[in-house]
Amino acid sequence: MVAIKSQSNVLRYDIVGSRRFSNYCFAVIVAIGASGFLLAGLSSYLHTNLLPFSDPLQLEFVPQGLALSFYGIAGSLLEAYLLYVIAIDYGSGYNEFDRNTGKVTIFRRGRNQSKNLEFTYKIADVQAVRVEIRNGLSPKRALYLRVKGKGDLPLSEVGQPISLTVLEDRAAAIAKFLSVPLEGL
Repeated sequence: MVAIKSQSNVLRYDIVGSRRFSNYCFAVIVAIGASGFLLAGLSSYLHTNLLPFSDPLQLEFVPQGLALSFYGIAGSLLEAYLLYVIAIDYGSGYNEFDRNTGKVTIFRRGRNQSKNLEFTYKIADVQAVRVEIRNGLSPKRALYLRVKGKGDLPLSEVGQPISLTVLEDRAAAIAKFLSVPLEGL
């Protein structure tokens, strides 16, 4: 959760999707690697050095150049997928709590308009706000909304765990705003 927009009767948290610095770095690394493999494979096929810092002419096209070309094509496809996911900002959205309408809205962006996820519940159906904190090799810090008949709905973004103080502050603010108990602390 990144931004907090609060008015007297509306509380909104924006969620960061796939447009993260780490995804941009990973996409650049994959692009460099894939282009290197592809150029090495093409160099062995064309018998022309296309790479400035190495000599792939010593490679035989079958099997080495062919394998390098395959890895280059696979990396290029992965790069195209990463750029697509970043371009559409997959997973971004917001959590909105509106006392004026009496509704809670959880929205996440999908691949296209028909794949967007939007859940709307009545504030009266919200039973509690739950915090889950698990430390260790794979730490988990998550915020959930317990809705009557639906179980626990995640409010946290996917990715790097948020700090404990931010998690506690947001959980307390939502619980206070909705006048429901806070569990897990």
